[in-house]
Amino acid sequence: MSRAAHLLAALALPGLAAPAAAAPARRAAPAARDWSRTVAATSEGGFRMGNPAAQVKLVEYGSLTCIHCAAFAREGEPALVARYVRTGKVSYEFRNYILNGTDVAASLLARCSGAGGFFRMTASLYATRSHWIDPIARLPQGQRDAIAAMTVEQRLIRLAEVGGLFQIAARFGVPPARGRQCLADQAAFDRLGSMEQAGQALGVTGTPTFFLNGTMLDVNEWAGVEPLIRQAVGG
Repeated sequence: MSRAAHLLAALALPGLAAPAAAAPARRAAPAARDWSRTVAATSEGGFRMGNPAAQVKLVEYGSLTCIHCAAFAREGEPALVARYVRTGKVSYEFRNYILNGTDVAASLLARCSGAGGFFRMTASLYATRSHWIDPIARLPQGQRDAIAAMTVEQRLIRLAEVGGLFQIAARFGVPPARGRQCLADQAAFDRLGSMEQAGQALGVTGTPTFFLNGTMLDVNEWAGVEPLIRQAVGG
């Protein structure tokens, strides 16, 4: 019984003749599944959003400090998700491709947020890119030299402190204490290195680099990527 019919039945007065039977109400079609809510870690080390059985699979090798990757996140990802991923036609996987130490710190913290937070934190990092990169870039040479003399763990923690990355991560379920643990996670650090090596073996030399159903694309902007996706899904 529809909600409207249920309310009418509840309001009916006893003892009155029943009205003529109306045509049965049509049942509302079930809501289409929103595949953009389905996110999982992949065996290749990335995070995939969308239908794992999608006929079209888009993979991005990207850096969180890359200005062109940030442009794609701003200009392309919303349309990619709304038009293709949400419907289940396309899955979108992001694999970190590290460019520098700041990138390592940001990537480890974003990955620390897990499947539930990775894409949201990555989007936030791209949107606020200058807010956390600029303070690190403006460090005086003396402080740069001091950071370079630290252990890897100490260096990553210091970069995260200077850039305010712990505060950003906390908004996505990674409190500072947990964030420090993630920056000290050797296995997670090694995973980033393995992902970069795997990308290089596939021919990746810069970011962003896209693969569509396993084939490397020679375009890295949404204006060039979307027609190829549209063709792959059949219009």
